[in-house]
Amino acid sequence: MVSNASALGRNGVHDWLLLRASAIVIFLYVLYIVGFIAIAPDITYEIWHNFFALIFTKVFTLLTLLSILVHAWIGLWQVLTDYVKPLALRLVLQLMVVITLLVYLLYGTIVMWSV
Repeated sequence: MVSNASALGRNGVHDWLLLRASAIVIFLYVLYIVGFIAIAPDITYEIWHNFFALIFTKVFTLLTLLSILVHAWIGLWQVLTDYVKPLALRLVLQLMVVITLLVYLLYGTIVMWSV
């Protein structure tokens, strides 16, 4: 059972559920985007801009971004925990991953709400 403070879920089952939930959100978002592309007759800048200006698209995109970051953190945490044995190196790498993911979240939020 995972009891490390750097784990996202409280234990392995929670991490497993978070991975599955995030994968479902990502899959639904891909269907949403592909559906829009398939339905739109001619995608111009104005159509694309208006599509991403919809509040539903903004919220769904940010939810998907958050799901991707959760998915990435759990996966990278597991890889680092399994394969990087020196504690100091593992903690530095985990810190770098966390900072990178937070920057992605901040930048993605700024980009989405500026549309």
